[in-house]
This record gives sequence, structure tokens and C-alpha cells, in this order.
Amino acid sequence: MESDDLFITKEGAENLRKELEELCGPRRQEMAARLRHAIQQGDLTENANYIAAKEDQAFLEGKIMELEEILRRAIIIEDIHSGDSVSIGSTVTVAFKDDTRQIFKVVGVKEANPRSGKISHQSPYGMALLGKRPGEIARAETPNGPIEFTVIEIH
Repeated sequence: MESDDLFITKEGAENLRKELEELCGPRRQEMAARLRHAIQQGDLTENANYIAAKEDQAFLEGKIMELEEILRRAIIIEDIHSGDSVSIGSTVTVAFKDDTRQIFKVVGVKEANPRSGKISHQSPYGMALLGKRPGEIARAETPNGPIEFTVIEIH
């Protein structure tokens, strides 16, 4: 696995494609309408609406370019519904020392969203989980110190 490899699940790629479609379609049209309206207001050198619209347009085009680059470079991975060991795309139940359990889905960096249980394979928890099998203990080095947890199930 190269450090600059860009892994993404099929679901994540589809979400990015939908976002790109929205940005290239309706959002670009809205931006063009905003620019036309601002241009009609007269002198462009001191037209705050025009300047703001141009800045927003640059941001929109930058986001479109970023999404296109991500999708171009992405290595699409299948969701792993079971398996011998944790890999990118796996959904894993882990148990901590206090007997609390948590479910994580190991995903690529661009798809990570810890609040929804999607952790990057490059995060401390993700790196600790990769390659682990049910029953094995994983140790994550976090900013608050090391944390150990046991892989309960890969599903």
C-alpha cells in the first residue's frame, strides 16, 4: 500500500460522483446566474456582489477540480462483509477494556467521518485494526496515550 494511494469504497465513490454532478449542474448554473446579475449592476471594479460571486465561483471550480482528481486517482474497494482479517472496507465490532463496544468501518482518508463510525485506514485506530483477526488485541497510539481493544467481529 503506497502512502499516496487513495482508497475509497464504492459507496464513497458514488457519493463523490453525486456531489460532483450537483456542483457541475445546478450549482454552476446558480453561480452563472449570480455573476450575470452582479455584472448587470454596473462598474465591476467596485461591485461587491460581483467580487463575492467571482470568489465563490473560484471556490466552486476548485472543489470540482478536487473531486475530479479524487475520482481519477481513487482505488475503489469493495465493502468487506466478512473475512479472516480487517482490511479497508471492513466493518468491525471492537470491545474496549471497560467492556464497551463500538462498530467501526475502515475506509480511505477522503471518506473518513469518525462521528458516523467511518475511520481512516491511516488513523491510529485504523492502523491498529488492519490485519487483525477476531479475538486479537489491537493497540492504537493516540494523542491521549495508547488504547487497547479487542476485535470481536468482522461483519
